Amino acid sequence: MYGQAVRVEHHWWNGDRTPRGRRDVYIRTDGTAWEVEARAGGGTGRSKIYQCPGQQSAEILAEAWMGAQNRWQVVAP
Repeated sequence: MYGQAVRVEHHWWNGDRTPRGRRDVYIRTDGTAWEVEARAGGGTGRSKIYQCPGQQSAEILAEAWMGAQNRWQVVAP
C-alpha cells in the first residue's frame, strides 16, 4: 500500500478519553489494497494492522474488532 495515496475510509473510536481505555479502528485503502488497523491507547498506543483482500472483508474484520458494543462512535476522516 505504499505506491499510492492511502485514504481512511472509516474511523471509529470507543469514546474513552483515557490513554489506557481508548480504542480506535481504521479501515484504509489505496483503491486496490485494504487494511484494518486496531489501535489501543490512542496515538502513542499499540496497534496491529491486518491486510484484507477487499472492502467487505475489511468491514467484517472491523466489526468483529468492535464487537456488539454500542459505544463506538464514527470519527469523520
